[in-house]
Amino acid sequence: MRTGIVILPEHRWWMAEHKWKAAEEYGFHHAWTYDHMGWRSLVDGPWFGAVPTLAAAAAATSTIRLGTLVASPNFRHPVPFSRELLALDDLSDGRFTLGVGAGGVGYDTEVMGTTPPRSRQARFEEFVAALDMLLAQERTTFSGEYYEIRDARSAPGCVQRPRLPFVVAANGPKAMAVAAKYGTGWVTTGPDTDDEAAWWRGVARMTEQFGEALAGIGRAKESTDFHLNADSSPVYSLTSVEHFRDVAGRARSLGFTDLVVHWPRADGVYAGSEAVLERVAADVLPELVGSRQG
Repeated sequence: MRTGIVILPEHRWWMAEHKWKAAEEYGFHHAWTYDHMGWRSLVDGPWFGAVPTLAAAAAATSTIRLGTLVASPNFRHPVPFSRELLALDDLSDGRFTLGVGAGGVGYDTEVMGTTPPRSRQARFEEFVAALDMLLAQERTTFSGEYYEIRDARSAPGCVQRPRLPFVVAANGPKAMAVAAKYGTGWVTTGPDTDDEAAWWRGVARMTEQFGEALAGIGRAKESTDFHLNADSSPVYSLTSVEHFRDVAGRARSLGFTDLVVHWPRADGVYAGSEAVLERVAADVLPELVGSRQG
């Protein structure tokens, strides 16, 4: 099972750079950052843009995959965003993955002063379909309910062919259908609950549902990567080495190919110790390499 880590874009680069480099040195397979204008309890604190942060991370690293977890249509249009994605794919020499989701209804929409769409799901489907075309075709014309694209050029195209990979966030059946159709991978946060046991039961149920979504369009389960955002659980994954080992074991038994955790923060959300992260990297990550179960 592969492991990834989220590094929130909240530090000036002189402080953040060492985290991205360390993520690669620790042996993580992928590293991500949030693509928001601000996020929940951290909205009043420092916050930097995802695209330039990932561009800098691409220059500071050489092997680790990089990505957004996740970008959304809340403040992005597929045409200019596709150009930024082409640049990230190029700057990373083909190490970029687009994590993409429908987006919530919090600060990202409020700060723009925009009216929520009639259907976030319908807009999300159009957004992903448009990005799929823009990143794989030389020219794209598209007419939908939410987006109009007229003869958009996409030269020189992605380093990764036919386009860079999508990891699609989905917890419900409609979003899972988008993930099954367009995703190289699927990522789930599991259900919204304060009960850890209930969270794991919900994750197991969603895993079965996504397998059914894949089967419904004739895709084998093995054709898609299954990502679990471990820190959507009521208990932070890096609370201790033993807890992380338990989380990884549960995820692997459910058939997840990829486990994603968050870099420990000094306080508040994802509060933890970097010493635990270091021990996990040294003692546990090497044990996780191998095929998925489930």
